[in-house]
Amino acid sequence: MPLPSAAPHSEPTHGARESRTPRLPLMPDGLWWLPSLLVFGAAVAAFIGGVVALRRGGARRERAALAAGAAVEVRAKGLIVQADNAVRDAERELAFAEAQFGADDVASMRAALERARGWMREAFILQQRLDDADADTAAERRTWSARIEGLCTSVIGALDDAQSSIASRRRSERGVYAELPALRQQAERLGRRRVEAEAVLGRLATRFAPSALAEPHAALVRAEAALATAAGALDEAGAHLDRGEPAADRLGPASDDLERAVRDLDDIEQVELRLAAAQADAAAEATALDAELVAARRERDAHDDPDAASSLGSAIGDGSAAMAGRSALAGDPFADRDRLRACRDRLEVTRAAARNAQGRLDGARGALGGAIAIAESQLRVARAAIDRGGHAVGADARTRLAEAERQLVIAHQEPDPVAALDAARRATSRASDAEGLALYRGR
Repeated sequence: MPLPSAAPHSEPTHGARESRTPRLPLMPDGLWWLPSLLVFGAAVAAFIGGVVALRRGGARRERAALAAGAAVEVRAKGLIVQADNAVRDAERELAFAEAQFGADDVASMRAALERARGWMREAFILQQRLDDADADTAAERRTWSARIEGLCTSVIGALDDAQSSIASRRRSERGVYAELPALRQQAERLGRRRVEAEAVLGRLATRFAPSALAEPHAALVRAEAALATAAGALDEAGAHLDRGEPAADRLGPASDDLERAVRDLDDIEQVELRLAAAQADAAAEATALDAELVAARRERDAHDDPDAASSLGSAIGDGSAAMAGRSALAGDPFADRDRLRACRDRLEVTRAAARNAQGRLDGARGALGGAIAIAESQLRVARAAIDRGGHAVGADARTRLAEAERQLVIAHQEPDPVAALDAARRATSRASDAEGLALYRGR
């Protein structure tokens, strides 16, 4: 039987679908590179445009920076003119100062001027770079201008300081004409005070020993030397003024010498008051030391510690000797006061140490009875432990027990409470060791 034929509306085959898809015209094989060329050309054009835009932007920024730095350059030029004028003025001032004061006195100004000249040479070199026709970047011009400003400012400041010093020197010289007579009058007054101070020391020498007046006499010698030196400097300054020469540097040392003489003369004029105060202090120290000696003797007699009693006795002896020898120091209240004060300080320290020692003795004496009772009780316990252990208890425990008994005997016989207390405590410790060893060996 023949197979039925395909229905007219069946699906078309794959080949049929492809036959209905529209086809694009194919590029000839010789033009395959054209799209790549177009893409590459567009990229190159974009790159060139970007570079041109960056260069134009950088040029605009550079022009703006140059315009902004123009004000700094103008200010730097103004400072160069100002600094150069300052150098020229300083050169003229240096010449005048050398003629007035001498080359040695203006050495600092000459050094400042030399430094300023070096700075100006560097500033002129940098300004020449700014003025050259060669194009410079804005950053370079800004750096050079800032350096010029700093150099010129340093020049102006250094020269101002140097000229201020010279001006101060001139003012000092002008003041010499008024200061010299005033210093001479002061020297005359101090000379009269020196004579009066010498008279005071001569009067005090009839009542006090030379040792009490040693420091005032040394002050008088110093005052005489200072007044002599000041008088010589003042005479030299007057001679310089008569010749029209600078004299201010002579007045400074003279004024210092006069001040030293004033201090020494003040000390001499106060020596009588200091001597009277030393006498009063010595009397007060003697009263206090006498009271300390009475108390120390009482403590020495009641003290149980022979070492502490011996120390107290030595300090009491020194204090008594100081009290008995006061007549030998009557002419020197300073030495009398200092000796009494030293003896009293030593006696106070010795008494404090003796009280501490007595406190230890009293404490040991109070604790000794209880310590002995504890030691005896522990010894009984240790003997019982050894007896219970019998032959099993070794030599260690028996040795500890014998040592404990020996220490207990020392505690009973030792006259020093502190040593006796230590022996009683050692007896308790050795007895405890013996008990422990007996129990351990006896197991």
